[in-house]
Amino acid sequence: MQMTRRRSIVAFATVLLIATAFVRAQEGGLKLAEVSPGELHFALMPNGTYQANVVGDITKPGPYAVRTKLPAGLRLPPHFHPEPRIVLIVSGTLYVGYGDRFDETKMVALPAGSVFTEPSKQSHFTWAKDGEVVLHVTGQGPSATTWLDQK
Repeated sequence: MQMTRRRSIVAFATVLLIATAFVRAQEGGLKLAEVSPGELHFALMPNGTYQANVVGDITKPGPYAVRTKLPAGLRLPPHFHPEPRIVLIVSGTLYVGYGDRFDETKMVALPAGSVFTEPSKQSHFTWAKDGEVVLHVTGQGPSATTWLDQK
């Protein structure tokens, strides 16, 4: 258990360092902010996830960080975003796959503490197969989601 916790802490610290370097390379930089978990206000999104702004505004130019909750069983079909993203799995196990079609055989199970990237315009799909999943996502806005036709 302690080894898993240590790995989670190392993964989180790594994501913070990467995100900090990413943001410093962008124009505008960050404003001072301190946000505790109790201050996060999650809103239901049209795709069935719940999202809370942590830093910045995902819809506007500049750095952002959001927390996203995927309810147990939620499958997000193939989609992409215009900007690159770094994603930390805070809790739960997220199944992630890349490509234009939802294909369970191409998915990898990523437990809490794992990090993955979403390069700009890279099609991907996710599944909270085993229970609720909480993600911490960082990027440079404005963001958007383009859903791929699955006909």
